[in-house]
Amino acid sequence: MTTPTLIQVHGGLRLHPVRPTLWRVVALDDRIVGHLEERETPEGPVFVAKRFSTLHSTFTALGEFWSADDAVDSLRCA
Repeated sequence: MTTPTLIQVHGGLRLHPVRPTLWRVVALDDRIVGHLEERETPEGPVFVAKRFSTLHSTFTALGEFWSADDAVDSLRCA
């Protein structure tokens, strides 16, 4: 997967662009799963997966990943 710019489907999840470095990750049943955020580092871009908690209406970072694929996979598996 390249940096997502349009709505894309990955592993049963859709990525909706919110701004150039942030995507909303939504399940196929339209449930918000989390966010994917791209951050620049001296080593290159990293992707932060943030899981949405419906109980608390907050996002919790699951980790930083070198690829968008890995970050989205962490949301799918969490």
